[in-house]
Amino acid sequence: MSFGTLAFFSKALGRPKSYTVLLPDYQGATGGPYPVLYLLHGLSDDHRAWTSWTSLDRYARRLPIVVIMADGERSFYSNMADGARFEDYLMDDLLGHVEGCYHVRKGRAHTAIGGLSMGGYGAMKLGLKYPDRFGSVGAHSSAFGAARRPEDDPLEPELRPIFGPRGGAHREENDCYALAERIAKGRAPALHFDCGSEDFLLQDNRAFHAHLKRLGIPHTYREHPGIHGWAYWDAHIPESLAHHCRALGIREVE
Repeated sequence: MSFGTLAFFSKALGRPKSYTVLLPDYQGATGGPYPVLYLLHGLSDDHRAWTSWTSLDRYARRLPIVVIMADGERSFYSNMADGARFEDYLMDDLLGHVEGCYHVRKGRAHTAIGGLSMGGYGAMKLGLKYPDRFGSVGAHSSAFGAARRPEDDPLEPELRPIFGPRGGAHREENDCYALAERIAKGRAPALHFDCGSEDFLLQDNRAFHAHLKRLGIPHTYREHPGIHGWAYWDAHIPESLAHHCRALGIREVE
């Protein structure tokens, strides 16, 4: 695949935003239109991390798919309670830009979203909140409980401006648990998530897995040896790519 970093102007944020794109270039490529996979990075990274720290371009080389790596800064991919509108930037500006500038297929049946850590939370939240836009969600080592962390959590001072006061409507709108409870039966995207057995977010992932089971929402959850880090994520990106391919009906090209 060929890849590059580009920028466009986000109306929601009122400033330019960069992203990384992977484009199919295998022999015999017909030029599309292609399905799209959006990837969301973790708290301490940016859109360049996927191609800097993993072999994503090699794993996706034989796939007829456009991969867009968004830059969410430290926003948890949310419209902040008292600040920037990062959810609108993603859902309106970035998706609109991609659909207008690249030869891609539109609609739920051709669109997937994935992420890791903060980005895994973001992918799951957006997938459950906008099931008409995404047909597949993949998440690694995700902070599914971000909107319901304890008051004494070290991240709470940073999370409060994003999610608002505890018990507030804005926090509930960004809570993966609440969104799962509200989604119409049979409308959830195809869900796949995993976590390392030594990851500090393991209990978050087990709890969310149990929550989805109680609600009867189909999903796949896996635990593998590993910690919260790039070696683990690189090892399991092929698994999530395979999930997206099954969900969107994508076949590897010879």
